[in-house]
Amino acid sequence: MTNWQPASPALWQGRDDRAESPNALRLFQTITLSPTFSPEMYREQIALLGFACDEGVKRNQGRTGAAGAPDVLRKALANLASHDGHHRLVDLGNIVAQAPDLEGAQQALRNAVQRCQQESMRTFVLGGGHETAFAHGAGVLDAFPQAKVGIVNFDAHLDLRHAEQATSGTPFRQLAQLCDEQQREFHYACIGVSRAANTQALWDEAQRLGVTVVEDLHCDTAQAQLAQFAANLDVIYLTIDLDVLPVWEMPGVSAPAALGVPLATLLRLIEPLCRSGKLQAVDMVEFNPRFDDDGRAARVAARLGWQIAHWWH
Repeated sequence: MTNWQPASPALWQGRDDRAESPNALRLFQTITLSPTFSPEMYREQIALLGFACDEGVKRNQGRTGAAGAPDVLRKALANLASHDGHHRLVDLGNIVAQAPDLEGAQQALRNAVQRCQQESMRTFVLGGGHETAFAHGAGVLDAFPQAKVGIVNFDAHLDLRHAEQATSGTPFRQLAQLCDEQQREFHYACIGVSRAANTQALWDEAQRLGVTVVEDLHCDTAQAQLAQFAANLDVIYLTIDLDVLPVWEMPGVSAPAALGVPLATLLRLIEPLCRSGKLQAVDMVEFNPRFDDDGRAARVAARLGWQIAHWWH
């Protein structure tokens, strides 16, 4: 495995309440830490992978720092209570980008995801910038060549930019191109889009590609639209750009949202996807610890990830 490092056990620490009861457990006590990248040993489990990269954010002229997010998020998750679903988490370490080689890091993550999925593991990736999505999505497409794969992106941005090289703003255009190369349909829904943060050129590109778009103003009533999108899919890849959340809930991102979609609304939309039986892959991206002075953003992101793992059937 190129670019791979195991996760440090020091990240998974917390309060020990087992004197109170044997089942008074927290995530640090129930997660499995793998010393090697060996998905074949953990079939039917959830692979927790970090993508320590913000080269795509840098190329997209954003605020760098997301490369430090995976380990900060592990620390924020560690002390949360362990309930149904959380025992399936297996920490398979980090894919670490060596600047400026974004493409090499993306290929390493793509290969890692494909291996996990082919070994009947689901993948939960902690980014990194949204360049994570091309690698993660490509790995899912590679693992399910005959399936109808759909991408659900909760994001203030469409991320369909034209650019000379891959950035955090190009992943879904790249995935559309990959679907073309693989002679399959491109199924993409972007929920929580800010019209103020996307040029008309990006809206035109979304229309050209047949993207299902729900603006941030309309997310309270998006449940039926999202259900319709998911109904005919075989496999769902869910990607969450944390800048979809309002700045007062999520200040620690490259591009904070002045309006955004509140966490409670987001969770109501995500729960049916988690319980659908079709969800194979999830990532959370764009968390930037450099802009999270009091740890509030890390706690919000950790609760979101905790809830997804708890609901994931």
